[in-house]
Amino acid sequence: MLASSGFLIALALVAGIGLIIFLSTRYRVHPFFSLSLACFLTGILGGMDVAAVLSSMKEGFGKIMSSLGYIIIVGTALGMVLQANGATTAMANAIIKWVGERRSVLAMSLTGFVVGLPIFCDSGYIVLNGLSKSMVRKTGVSVVVMSTVVATALYSVHCLVPPHPGITAATGNMQADLGKTILWGSLVAIPAMLTGYIWALMRGRKLAGCLPVETIELEEESKKYLPPASRAFIPVIVPILLIAVRAILQSLYPDTAAAMAHWLIIGDPALALTIGLGLALCIPIQWQQHELRQIIQKGMEKAGDILIIIGAGGAFGAIISGLSIQSYLANAEGLKVLGLLFPFIVAMILKTAQGSSTVAVITAASIVYPFLHGLQLDSENGRVLAVLAMGAGSMAASHVNDSYFWVITNFSGQQLKPMLHVFTVATLLMGMASMLCIYLLSLLIL
Repeated sequence: MLASSGFLIALALVAGIGLIIFLSTRYRVHPFFSLSLACFLTGILGGMDVAAVLSSMKEGFGKIMSSLGYIIIVGTALGMVLQANGATTAMANAIIKWVGERRSVLAMSLTGFVVGLPIFCDSGYIVLNGLSKSMVRKTGVSVVVMSTVVATALYSVHCLVPPHPGITAATGNMQADLGKTILWGSLVAIPAMLTGYIWALMRGRKLAGCLPVETIELEEESKKYLPPASRAFIPVIVPILLIAVRAILQSLYPDTAAAMAHWLIIGDPALALTIGLGLALCIPIQWQQHELRQIIQKGMEKAGDILIIIGAGGAFGAIISGLSIQSYLANAEGLKVLGLLFPFIVAMILKTAQGSSTVAVITAASIVYPFLHGLQLDSENGRVLAVLAMGAGSMAASHVNDSYFWVITNFSGQQLKPMLHVFTVATLLMGMASMLCIYLLSLLIL
């Protein structure tokens, strides 16, 4: 009977995942509905009645909203404001000036990394597109190389560092420490960025790549007043420092952190990002009367779409937890061998199959969470590493079913073949390099 029940639960899980992939790839169904339908299929096949499925879905949806909703909304607003007031362009110009045009490719990679911290990768690429093309014209570097280093740098942060929505939702679903995820995710994102940079130089220079006849000039915002670089960096650096200091003190000096709890509250990600938003709004700019309201409204609309996907992912996770699959896996010796490879592979399969890194890592978190004990990752550091492993898996690989792939292809004016040879392979290598770094990190902290 136990074996039979275990088989039915495994069948229900596979059927639910298969339905998500099928609906997303074949019919382009919105992730909210594919995840919601998977909740019913998985729950009913697993032995739950409809009322229990609905109750678990509502509970999972509400739980994830309560922990992550505010962070994602404020993080989205911060990115929109920094884009509108010219801070992102000012940061980009400063990095290029510091590194030098002779090292323009490295400069643009570093720019993508920094700009990508508060801004989604697709928006970040659009913001930096004019600057990237300007650098191509000035230096003669292949547009394939330049577009790939910018895109991969943005992508490394997007997949590994909160408050980006997918990795943030996975952190909440796995009940991992958000501060540690930000700190360690930022560290792992650096070799991921460098992997994309190195591959772009190695492979991209072998392919012909030129700008299309109809080029897009620098973004309109670059023609407006740009804030000083010192002010532009502050709204990005201050929240990161506040969150990092809090995470380090809580990890290394728990007694000190407890004594300073009232002060360290400013390092809570929700409050730190709010401080960053306030600092961004203080950057001087000649706002039009209703311009700021429109910018914030656009950010809220973008955040709203992300939130409903995250909520549906939380609902799917609650259904899986409701099946008590962990009771059948507690003594599964095979899982211990897989360890961090299991969350990486699950996220990688979902990413490659349906295209969205956000959906892949959210869905993977719902699947992996009940397996944590069997994987020997059911500890504070183990959960963070599992989240980062899923983030690494959600990088590999971006190809024709990923909207970000087409943003890069269209805005850089490239053909499909060079993009697959350079950018897609780069994302695969980035995922593997990140997973290697996460494994090495696990040897130190597990």
